[in-house]
Amino acid sequence: MLVKGLSRSVLALGATAIVTCVTPGLSVGASAAVSRAVTVHQSSVKSAHASRPSRSSNLTYHGGVPGVETAGDNVYLVYWGSQWNNTDPSGEAAIQQSFFNGVGGSPWNNSVTQYCQGVASGTVNCGSSGTHATNPSGVLGGFWYDNASAAPSSPTQSQLAAEAVRAAGNFGKTTAGSNNTVQYVISTATGNSSSGFGTQYCAWHSSTSSNYGTIAYTNMPYITDAGASCGADFNGLGPKAGITIVGGHEFGETETDIFPNGGWLDGRGAENGDKCAWISLADIKLKTGTFAVQPLWSNAFHSNAGGCVLSYP
Repeated sequence: MLVKGLSRSVLALGATAIVTCVTPGLSVGASAAVSRAVTVHQSSVKSAHASRPSRSSNLTYHGGVPGVETAGDNVYLVYWGSQWNNTDPSGEAAIQQSFFNGVGGSPWNNSVTQYCQGVASGTVNCGSSGTHATNPSGVLGGFWYDNASAAPSSPTQSQLAAEAVRAAGNFGKTTAGSNNTVQYVISTATGNSSSGFGTQYCAWHSSTSSNYGTIAYTNMPYITDAGASCGADFNGLGPKAGITIVGGHEFGETETDIFPNGGWLDGRGAENGDKCAWISLADIKLKTGTFAVQPLWSNAFHSNAGGCVLSYP
């Protein structure tokens, strides 16, 4: 993925790229919640991305089981820290909740269902083989204001991972099987993002080992703090458009590469969101409202040549 200012090793994140330090301020290994080297997949800032889709190749399966989100496919939103108390100037929490209350079962999200797990590594088209990613309605499993004390003002990757583990405990997801189809979105309050937000990335997703099994989580900063760099007023979609553009990007990527990098990536390590970032953005109508999103990559588009789609099939 193209992220301005990052080292070559970070730009080359792919099926075999396992990193222990991905960008300044994102450290791994200090917390018991992070007991192995992990990969971070970032959504790039707008100015750092090309204006056309990355057509290097279609996505291929990289052998992970789980590699995609199947069955329940739930999202849990976490508003971390007392900094959220009576402070949400853009109303980001309500927008997130409305989006995830409506996105399940939508044509926009349905492209993920072509990808599967349990087939040979290198598979490009699953057909009816394997166990496919799902697109159920009601993907929002719940939300939690973990606001009894302040979160770190600039959390490290280890601290974000540890918060994801706490969230799993809060929601009763305390067995490995219960976390195989779940993603936790760790939302930090305005002015409290981790290092590099708005200049190097807009959000990122990763996974962490824990006593509850491997847990998929997203670092979701307060998106409107970054302004145009993370989607504000992009294509005339409004000052808050980036909340769901970026949130949808990370959601779709986690569905198809739940524990990076065992799911679906192209030859350069790009996921289904990366290949279509910051192009052809548009509003879509869900049962809970109208929201700005980016397309997601579909291997099946253009007679299996691949391309970016806002609905599927």
